[in-house]
Amino acid sequence: MEEIVPDEEVDCVGLYCPMPISMTKEAIDGIKVGQVLKVVADDPAAEEDIKRWAKRTGHEVLKFEKEGAILTFYIKRMN
Repeated sequence: MEEIVPDEEVDCVGLYCPMPISMTKEAIDGIKVGQVLKVVADDPAAEEDIKRWAKRTGHEVLKFEKEGAILTFYIKRMN
C-alpha cells in the first residue's frame, strides 16, 4: 500500500471528547475537497466517534492505524 501524504495534520493527543471531533471538523473545513487530513488521538472513544462522524458527514477514512494507545486517521475531504 502506498504511503498517504496528508495535506494537513491535527494532533489531539491528550484531549478528550468532544475536542478530537471538533478539531477534526474545524481542520477538514480548512482544507480543499480531495485533500487528506491526518488526525492523531489517544482518546479511546475517538476511534468510533471519528469513524462515525466521517461517515455521517460524507468524508472518507482512507486509513486507520492503532499503535498502542495512539489512533491515527487519514480522512479525505469529499464535499
